Amino acid sequence: MKITDNIKYIGVDDTTLDLFEGQYIIPNGISYNSYIIFDEKIAIMDCVDKREEEQWFANLTDALAGKTPDYLVVHHMEPDHSGCIETLMNKYPNLQIVTSAMAAQMLSQFFFNADFAGRIITIKEGDTLSLGKHTLQFIMAPMVHWPEVFVTYEQSEKILFSADAFGKFGALSHDEEWACEARRYYFNICGKYGAQVQALLKKVSALDVSQICPLHGPILNENLGYYISLYDTWSSYKPETEGVFIAYASIYGNTAKVANEIAEMLKEKGVKVSVADLCRSDMAEAIEDAFKYDRMIVAASSYEGSVMPVMHDFLHHLQHKNFQKRKVGIVENGSWAPSAGRVMRKMLEEMKDIEIVSPMITIRSAMQPTGAEIVNALVKAMGKI
Repeated sequence: MKITDNIKYIGVDDTTLDLFEGQYIIPNGISYNSYIIFDEKIAIMDCVDKREEEQWFANLTDALAGKTPDYLVVHHMEPDHSGCIETLMNKYPNLQIVTSAMAAQMLSQFFFNADFAGRIITIKEGDTLSLGKHTLQFIMAPMVHWPEVFVTYEQSEKILFSADAFGKFGALSHDEEWACEARRYYFNICGKYGAQVQALLKKVSALDVSQICPLHGPILNENLGYYISLYDTWSSYKPETEGVFIAYASIYGNTAKVANEIAEMLKEKGVKVSVADLCRSDMAEAIEDAFKYDRMIVAASSYEGSVMPVMHDFLHHLQHKNFQKRKVGIVENGSWAPSAGRVMRKMLEEMKDIEIVSPMITIRSAMQPTGAEIVNALVKAMGKI
């Protein structure tokens, strides 16, 4: 794939991997992006996961057409981007690895049989590397989403090699709208590090960027303001959409019934609603929707003096990802000693800028006809922006 006359894409799709990072479902696969810049000196921008080493080397060999690379720029040491380093070093004994000081320390942790002596060029904020007509400018991006990360701005063609920033789930061979899987990727991979992403965006705002080349997902080469604006919204923890996300965990269906009734009542008021059965839904998608909307209702059965484990897991994920700046309603169910509401409230109160909306609904086994008034009160409160 041609990026420009002098820059080519040599990455690969992985369509057989079932879980990204061992935990995120990727029904449409994932791309491991890698690029090569041709000039007086040749620079490879990242490699790929060891799983796809054979195909990547085929792509690299085809692109090089007999030439020899001078540099491998390693933006990020996660194995899906660094898996072929040792093999590449052995194939090209004069190749220099260009990376951050912290990444240089990590190299021997992953490749303990490799000899890196004299093979590493360490860079810091503002350093540049001339390839000839192309100049690489290095910009540190710690905790987006590992501590060693940096991004590279190629000055002559105004291309930002953005590491994991602006990435998305899905193989490049699968054509789909960008935002949904980019949002799920962002909040589950980088969501905890909003402040660090904001710092990177501030640095990028000073650059004249024509294209963004991430390590996952498509190359972004038009309407860049749209993608950068979404990243600004996501990393500042602002709601993207007005509406209510309802997440429920139900044992025998009674809690689910109330959650779905509330959803229909909100829709009748013209409120946009998304509903997830946490027992059956992809947890990563539930996390995505929680951050997408400005309001949320959590509804769960009590369980062993606490709350259903899947709801506890969901709220723990939100805590871990710095969920904040939202209005939240609570629905609990308990046949003899309701405890879910207490546990959910405590977990929510530990999060930043969470407004817990009254009234909290308590169901005793199943919603009684006399409970309509309190349900209406919660619907009324959650229907307001």
